[in-house]
Amino acid sequence: MEPQRTIKRKIAYSGIGLHTGNETTITFIPAPVNTGVKFVRTDLANKPEITADITQVVDIARGTTIGRGEVKIHTVEHILASLAGFKIDNLIIELNANEPPVGDGSALPLVKILNESGIKLQNESKRYYNLKEPCWAAENGALLVVLPAPEFKLSFTIDYNHPALGAQFASFNIDEETFTRQIASARTFCFLHEVESLQRRGLIKGGSLENAVVIGEKNILNETLRFPDEFVRHKILDLMGDLFLLGSSLKAHVMAIKSGHALNVELVRKMKKFEQKSKEGAISRATSNMPSSPPLDIGEIQKILPHRYPFLLVDKILELEVDKRAVGLKNVTGNEYFFTGHFPGHPVMPGVLVIESMAQVAGTLMLSKPENRGKLAYFMGINNVKFRQPVKPGDQLLVEVKVIRLKTRTGKIRAKAFVDGKMVAEAELMFSLVQG
Repeated sequence: MEPQRTIKRKIAYSGIGLHTGNETTITFIPAPVNTGVKFVRTDLANKPEITADITQVVDIARGTTIGRGEVKIHTVEHILASLAGFKIDNLIIELNANEPPVGDGSALPLVKILNESGIKLQNESKRYYNLKEPCWAAENGALLVVLPAPEFKLSFTIDYNHPALGAQFASFNIDEETFTRQIASARTFCFLHEVESLQRRGLIKGGSLENAVVIGEKNILNETLRFPDEFVRHKILDLMGDLFLLGSSLKAHVMAIKSGHALNVELVRKMKKFEQKSKEGAISRATSNMPSSPPLDIGEIQKILPHRYPFLLVDKILELEVDKRAVGLKNVTGNEYFFTGHFPGHPVMPGVLVIESMAQVAGTLMLSKPENRGKLAYFMGINNVKFRQPVKPGDQLLVEVKVIRLKTRTGKIRAKAFVDGKMVAEAELMFSLVQG
C-alpha cells in the first residue's frame, strides 16, 4: 500500500489571478493524515474553509471554481493537478484573495514550490477509488471514458479545426517525473476571437501573453511554444486537476476527446455517485433482511439513553425490532474530542469507544421497551472482542446488534460494527438493567 503524502514545510508565493486580476499570496501548509486538501480564505472573517471536493464545485466558466455559500475560490485546477502529479493527499492551502496566482499560465511555478518544500511520506495508506467497471460522460461530440487499469494513465485528443493547431493527441502514464517533465509546463490558451467576449463577462482581467498562449485567426501570437502539442498537454493538466476533486487517488485509464471543465466535472460527479451507491449497497448487504421500522433521531435517542455530549456515541437508530435487533449510525467526524490525543498526526477512534458505540446501540434496544424506560444498562462483561481495522475521521460507523439472550434484569447481545460495508469490530456484550 502506498503511504499518504503531505509537504515537509510551509511555503508561499505571490502573483495575480488570471480571471480576477487580484494580487494573491498562496501558502501551502503540511496537514495530518486523512485531512484531505482544504483551501482557507485568510482575507475573510472567521477564515472560511473549502474542501477540494466535487461537491464544492460552483462554476466551470473557463476554469473550475469551488465555493461554500458566498465564499469562492476561482481557477483551482492547476493547483489540484500539481497535487495529483506529486501524489499529495493532505494539505492546507491559505489564500488572501479569491483566486490563486496564474504564474506563467502553467503548473511550473507550483512544481518549483513543491520541490522546494519537499514531500513527506505519512504513516497511513493512501485511499484509492474502487473502479470496478467503465464509466463515461459525453456531450456535443465530447467524450470521457474511465476504464479500470493497474496505474493512472491519461489519453487526450483535441481537434479545433484550426490551421495552427490541427488535431493533437497525447497519452501518458502519470507519475511525478512524467508530470514534471511532460505536462506541468504546458500553458493555458485561448483564441483571440474569444478575448473580447471573456472580458465582457468579467474574466481574464489578469491575462496576457506572459501567462497564456493566444491563437489568432491563422497563427499563434506568442513567439514560441514549449511543446509542439502544448495545447493537448494543457488539456491533460486541466483534466488531472478536475479528477483530483474525486477525493481519492485513481488507478484507471482515462480517455478524453474534446473534453473541457464542464464534462470533466460531470464525469467526476457521476463517479462520486457510483461510489456512494456502492457504499450504500455494501451497507445494505452487511445488514440484510432488515424489516422497515421508523428510525430514531438524536432527540429520541436522548429520551432513552442517559448519555450526553461528549459521550453520546450514536447519532441515529436506523432500525429497531423490540427484543430482537437494532442498527445504529455514528458519524465519526474530524472534530471528535478524542482525535486530539489519539493520536496526534494519526487520528484513530479508540477501540474502547467503538465498543461503547456498540453498547449504546444495544442499550437503546434494551431500554426502548416501555417497562425499561428510566433504567440504566450496566456492563457485566465483554467476550470475544475483535478489532479488524481502525476507524478514522470521516468514517460512518454502522453498528448492528442482535439479542442472544434477554431476561428481565440481564441481557446478552452480539454486536458488529461496519465501515463502508466492511466489518471493523465485533463483540458479545453482557448487561444488567438497574433502576436509574
